[in-house]
Amino acid sequence: MPQTHVPVLAGELIEALDPRPGQTAIDCTLGAGGHARLVAERLGPDGTLIAIDRDPTAEPTFRALSAEVPCETRFIRADFATGLEQLIDEGVRVDMVYMDLGVSSMQIDTRERGFAYAYDAPLDMRMDPSQELTAKEVVNTWERRRLARALKDYGEERYADRIAGEIVRRRARQELTTTFELNEAITAAVPAPARFAGGHPAKRTFQAIRIVVNGELQQLEDALPRAWEVLKIGGRLAALSFHSLEDRRVKHFLVDKARGCICPPDLPICVCGNTPEAELVHRRSVVATPGEVAANPRSKSARLRAARKLSEVRLA
Repeated sequence: MPQTHVPVLAGELIEALDPRPGQTAIDCTLGAGGHARLVAERLGPDGTLIAIDRDPTAEPTFRALSAEVPCETRFIRADFATGLEQLIDEGVRVDMVYMDLGVSSMQIDTRERGFAYAYDAPLDMRMDPSQELTAKEVVNTWERRRLARALKDYGEERYADRIAGEIVRRRARQELTTTFELNEAITAAVPAPARFAGGHPAKRTFQAIRIVVNGELQQLEDALPRAWEVLKIGGRLAALSFHSLEDRRVKHFLVDKARGCICPPDLPICVCGNTPEAELVHRRSVVATPGEVAANPRSKSARLRAARKLSEVRLA
């Protein structure tokens, strides 16, 4: 783990959520707890922080956090879609929900988890170590077309088919078991001029395989409506995304909630009766300042979006 965890867009997230004493907040992706600590300190002794994380290594972080912050705390060990569903079933309603999407600093910096292409480690990439599917299984058992499709869809990898072909050729001789073995296959497949044109050549492939292993995009699509449902009127939903696939889903969800009339523009009056469920906190995504990027390079790709809940359901 890093010596010091620096939460991305921390001030901007606090401003978007506007946490106040006595309120209840849900942190859907506790991770190293940087954002949770900032929120919890503002909730005060009458407030409550509910933390969700599927990674068991988040539990010691939560225990330490719980002992230091003034508010009441609760931890749910589950993926965030399941955790939110549990809270809805319990009848819980909260003032804010926020998500710090993707892989956490804790997971990246724990070498043996196999998330990072910079370290030689077993091909794992599971956020929940108890689940069966691993990166090793994806790399060594998926047929070429399926593997190439995953690299293209989830990594937006230009050379997806070439990389998949090289992986299949190499695993026919010997199973790929480590991140460096996968790295070597990727580097061999990518044309030399393109290897370092847009960062490390393995970046997109590792992202794609990680998303597949953890079902990240489906999790997000399942979680967004549940997060909205658990909010009180006037509550706020915020999400930090780190690549376009996440950000696109968050943007579409919030923009759709904030949309009012959907009548054709040539109609003189509204006949749909559609009213907005949300008010966007920012018209566009919020990004890190050059200063934050210099101090914390992981913030470079971060995008923050947030909205305030205006009503429970749309009128039709």
